[in-house]
Amino acid sequence: MVTEVRMPKLGLTMTKGTIKKWLKSEGDAVRKGEPLLIIETEKITSTIEAPASGYLIKIVAQAGSTVPVGNLIAYIGEMGEQIPSITAAPEVVPTQVAPAPPERVVARPAAPARVRATPRARALAEKEGIDLSQVAGSGPGGLITEDDVLKYIEGIKARTKLGLRVKKSIPLTPLRATIAERMSESLRTMAQVTIMREEDVSKLIKLREELQPVIEKEVGIRLTYTPMLIKAVAEVLKEHPLINSTLEDNEIKVIDEINVGFAVAVDHGLVVPVIKNADKKSLKDIVIECNELARKAREGTLSLDDVSGGTFTITNLGMYGVDGFTPIINPPQVAILGVGRIISKPAVVDGRVDVRPLCTFSLTFDHRVIDGHTAAQFLDGLIKLLGNETALREVLRVS
Repeated sequence: MVTEVRMPKLGLTMTKGTIKKWLKSEGDAVRKGEPLLIIETEKITSTIEAPASGYLIKIVAQAGSTVPVGNLIAYIGEMGEQIPSITAAPEVVPTQVAPAPPERVVARPAAPARVRATPRARALAEKEGIDLSQVAGSGPGGLITEDDVLKYIEGIKARTKLGLRVKKSIPLTPLRATIAERMSESLRTMAQVTIMREEDVSKLIKLREELQPVIEKEVGIRLTYTPMLIKAVAEVLKEHPLINSTLEDNEIKVIDEINVGFAVAVDHGLVVPVIKNADKKSLKDIVIECNELARKAREGTLSLDDVSGGTFTITNLGMYGVDGFTPIINPPQVAILGVGRIISKPAVVDGRVDVRPLCTFSLTFDHRVIDGHTAAQFLDGLIKLLGNETALREVLRVS
């Protein structure tokens, strides 16, 4: 019995998927539940399992194809089995319209002479949308060959529409395209404002140095600032619930869960895994979860659940030497925190100049939902927590 393999729906908002790679070739034996292909959606890259056992007798959609959800992509069956014929599209019945008035006879210029080209050249030009009259022919009497069309296409790709030379062309992946669309939508639909504060983080550094050997001994993972900041932010969000909200149906909906996402750079893109209920988890639990989610992000194995449900996001560019920046909100959230590098600078402490480790925190918020003073109070609450060793130690309990 032949089994159809169709593009699966991996999330409520998924409408199409791109086939990144077939893990089996036509004619290969497959077992039900065995990895069959890798699909890339607007949010994740996922490995799809075979729905039945048998042989991959026909691949309908090749690697690189973008296919709507539910469309046929392959057949699994026994060798020699007849593949069902694809049902023809229903006939379109033209809409009845009033009779057109008699056409006025006008003089028309003579049609241009037909461009001489080989059938293969003509087929390629039609496929690529190339005007053959613009292609120079190298064949007998100016006949345009397939190589002439290929050369013309390469010439187009070698320059931009403004005529500038192109060094390299990088295809826009579904992930990169989605990032571009979501960020543009974010700026287009929100009144985004960014406020910044440069503050002393010596207490945070001290606690990291103290907790690093403890965490490494217990779970074998190096402690970074990201889990510490996730836990600290989650604690402050409890005191400022409006920052942990969303604007939906002309209502500000304050969310009862505190789910903190953290941006992870991957090839040609950015993903935001989410630590669910971060306010209720210990530092050790968050360290373990961050490490696992970051690994899955790098390997391209994040599930839809791993990147869904975030209520606030942290993005850290400090490791790249960045001080302050203006992060773009990840909709439907209403705020995002940017973290810069830690750098030693002169600072006035108790009336004296001293060298202190300083870090710039950049909070972008949606001014439709959050007023400036509310955003400033949240940022001030975070800064005060990071500067209070006793309170910070209590929040950053290992277990």
